[in-house]
Amino acid sequence: MSPGLEGVSAAVAARWPKPLLAHEPVTHPETDAVRRRRRRVVTGVCALGSTLLGASLSTRPGSGRFYASTLVVAGTWAGGGALSGPLHLGWIRGRDEQPRRPLLTPVVTGVGAFGFFYAAALVARRVPVLDEALVRVLRFANEGATPLVLASACVNGLAEEVFFRGALYAAVEERHAVAVSTTAYTLATVATRNPALVLAAGVMGTLLALQRRASGGIQAPILTHLTWSVLMVRYLPPVFATAWDETRRGSTSGTRRNDEEERTGDVWS
Repeated sequence: MSPGLEGVSAAVAARWPKPLLAHEPVTHPETDAVRRRRRRVVTGVCALGSTLLGASLSTRPGSGRFYASTLVVAGTWAGGGALSGPLHLGWIRGRDEQPRRPLLTPVVTGVGAFGFFYAAALVARRVPVLDEALVRVLRFANEGATPLVLASACVNGLAEEVFFRGALYAAVEERHAVAVSTTAYTLATVATRNPALVLAAGVMGTLLALQRRASGGIQAPILTHLTWSVLMVRYLPPVFATAWDETRRGSTSGTRRNDEEERTGDVWS
């Protein structure tokens, strides 16, 4: 290998990030009083946000009420994160131990997470309960305007990271933070009554919490969550396009039958 290539290889190797299971030391220690305040805030916001999240997915897809309610949910998560106390962006360290702001690695992680979920969706299509759950939630992407759906997904993804991997994670003792923040994130999604969303929250919650621990901040999980959300909204709905069309035809046929029965009843009444 030429000296030039050796130099490039050495530079890349030095900047190569440490494994996801690495642990970035806490550089912003907090007092017990600050942590108690965080816990009070996140407890109340968790209950409120979960309720609002469930209500937002009970609205009509593509309606103004849906977009307004998701904006309220995002505001609740982001507001809770801001009220809880200071949050930090974090760093990732390469093999050379130099701290750098996480940029490329979280984006690549988000792409990898999307690939995993895309493959899982192909399997889920063969499981009736999950197939139905995915069709139900993807209605919001199919019936809504794509730019608005993407904007809603990104705003909520950002807000969730500010709260769950920011405020809530910081409110818990370090050795339990990954488990507790992931559990809270998953339980919050239970309010949607959608098993596919609950499973996704468990998987992504674990990944994002590990990123939070490895980087010591919220920038890495934010970038991963946004990348994953954009790809999911853009490329997952076509996988269920046939099932969605059948659902719509069935709904339309049922409406027409009801209308015909009502007209028949009017004639004989």
